Amino acid sequence: MTMVNELMVLSRMEAARRQTRVHLDLVERQIEGRAERSTITARVKGRPFGRDGPARTPGDERLFREHLERAAFARRSEIEALSRKLARQDRAIAALRSRLRIETSCVA
Repeated sequence: MTMVNELMVLSRMEAARRQTRVHLDLVERQIEGRAERSTITARVKGRPFGRDGPARTPGDERLFREHLERAAFARRSEIEALSRKLARQDRAIAALRSRLRIETSCVA
């Protein structure tokens, strides 16, 4: 493979890694959103208007954490699969970079 082709492969691999990271972030945001909605539904109460009091009580926060743990547990297989895929992609990119003698840049 020529150097140009290998750089194109590296570019595609990095794009695929970014896409996987975006998907994992999306799943995490969905879980947080569901936990937030469940907490609000479970703790329906009148919120004071203005700056009269805290928007969230310690009980609300505890309930939110419980809902978050349950939602994450329900989607654990998807989260674990995406995490494993991300790790595989990181290893493959690192191996190709070392073969091409390219310095590792910060991958976000």
